Amino acid sequence: MNKQAGTPSVNHRYSMLRSYLLPQKSSLILLTILLFVSIGLQLVNPQIIRYFIDTAQSDKPLELLLYAALIFIGFSLVGQVINVVATYVSENLAWRTTNKLRGDLAEHCLKLDMTFHKSNTSGSLIERVDGDVNALANFFSSFLIHLAGNLILMIGIIVLLFRENIWIGAGMLVFVFFAMYVIQWIRKFAAPVWQDWRGVNAEFYGFIGEHLEGTEDTRANGASGFVMRRFYSLLRRMLPLRKKAFLGFASMWITTIIVFALGNAMAFAISAFLWKSGSVTIGTVYLIFFYTELLAKPIEKIRTQIEDLQKADASMQRIRELFGLQPKIQDGQGVPLPDGPLALHIDSVTFGYDEKPTLQGIDIELKPGEVLGLLGRTGSGKTTIGRLLLRFYDPQQGSVKLSGIDIRDCKLAEVRDKVALVTQNIEIMQGTVRDNLTFYNRSIPDEAIEEVLRGLGLKEWFDSLPDGLNTRLDSGGGSLSAGEAQLLAFARVFLNDPGLVILDEASSRLDPLTEHRLEKAVDKLLEERTCVIIAHRLATIQRADRIVILEQGRIVEAGERTKLASDPESRFSRMLAAGLEEVTA
Repeated sequence: MNKQAGTPSVNHRYSMLRSYLLPQKSSLILLTILLFVSIGLQLVNPQIIRYFIDTAQSDKPLELLLYAALIFIGFSLVGQVINVVATYVSENLAWRTTNKLRGDLAEHCLKLDMTFHKSNTSGSLIERVDGDVNALANFFSSFLIHLAGNLILMIGIIVLLFRENIWIGAGMLVFVFFAMYVIQWIRKFAAPVWQDWRGVNAEFYGFIGEHLEGTEDTRANGASGFVMRRFYSLLRRMLPLRKKAFLGFASMWITTIIVFALGNAMAFAISAFLWKSGSVTIGTVYLIFFYTELLAKPIEKIRTQIEDLQKADASMQRIRELFGLQPKIQDGQGVPLPDGPLALHIDSVTFGYDEKPTLQGIDIELKPGEVLGLLGRTGSGKTTIGRLLLRFYDPQQGSVKLSGIDIRDCKLAEVRDKVALVTQNIEIMQGTVRDNLTFYNRSIPDEAIEEVLRGLGLKEWFDSLPDGLNTRLDSGGGSLSAGEAQLLAFARVFLNDPGLVILDEASSRLDPLTEHRLEKAVDKLLEERTCVIIAHRLATIQRADRIVILEQGRIVEAGERTKLASDPESRFSRMLAAGLEEVTA
């Protein structure tokens, strides 16, 4: 268990490293070798300088000074090359590991049920998938290796100082322990602030994403002032947290400067005493001073790494919480659904998004190839039935069966392969026409795509595309008319060849001419397929074999369309007489 609330345990940090960093063995080994070579060069260079100074004060040949200078320059150049290579390897390592983590987080979010996605904005999810992972870049790239390397460098310096003189070694050892204790003491106050900062940052980006998507509605309804007030209120919440986080960083930075100044003063005092007593040469005095300055480097880097760790702790906690969320909709044992049109049986289904039920005791039965017309006022539960058929949600009571198989026993991919949904809101992704139609399924041949497009009356549109199926479409479908986007949605269904199709007011955005062009396509779509039509228009309902009318989540009338239409006492008959659009609006 965690010793401090909100801070990931050592086991969790190790789990993250084991999953994402340790598989990059070749890069880790190369980075380790480069680091140890760099440490060796940093420890040797001061020895060369001492030799140079002491030799310059003696009567030894001038050539020795030249050799020492050349060796020092050579080692320095090699050290710089090693630093460049190590930086490249480290950054490349960070990029690969964080990308893998981003991919796992994105995949996990896609598996979570609709309840999660309804309660989290796209902006907050982007911040959690990308922003939190970015905070782990340094942790993944080199944290353990550089931490170990800096510790080894410190130990090497202390050992060499002890080798020169026990007093200078002891003094610097006390300095190191004091510096590390002070830095660690300050760190514990800053860690919780970084976690709060990451949380409010995610909320801020969620707010920005939400209102950028709805900018037209915001402007049209004169809500810009309200949005800006919320914007400034979020900034007022963020500023104190940012100040506290910065003060935590500044306090560590200032403390480090003071500690280093004390260390240099101690080194000067001891060196001056030893030189005056004749125990060391002037070259050794410079060596001690150089090593003291060099000692500041690993301490400073360890301080920076501890700061990175506290940022990483906050992000790791949020990532762990996200990974800890489990979808309520779980894969079934894998019972396959048959090919061809599917029978549908909704058996005593009760479902609600919250405590209030949206559907109550729903019973619907369709034979393979039949068409159901689902009618009702807005909020009566029509779209909810479509969501249950796709297993976006599971009913609290009852079951949904396709050809006698409870869909909870099937794999989610199997259900969504056999059941297709076409709505009035069509999502067009930034990509090619082919990608938008096949959702990156490369097994669908181009000839099949072109045949479907022509069958839907899109031949003229397709022939006008400059690059055919490779023509890129804008995100959101800005380059398409509403009718073209709707027809592309129908093309997706044809290409997937499902056994059950749900048309959720799919033609409501179409003008009469385009809808007329779509009629034949819909007739073809419904051949040898079971269909559920959620509609407000009379023309679409005329295809239905059976009619179900919902009101406040209950079935108030159901039966064969022809019988209900011929019965003057039926609701459906009154709808036809009064005009379906008015009654169901």
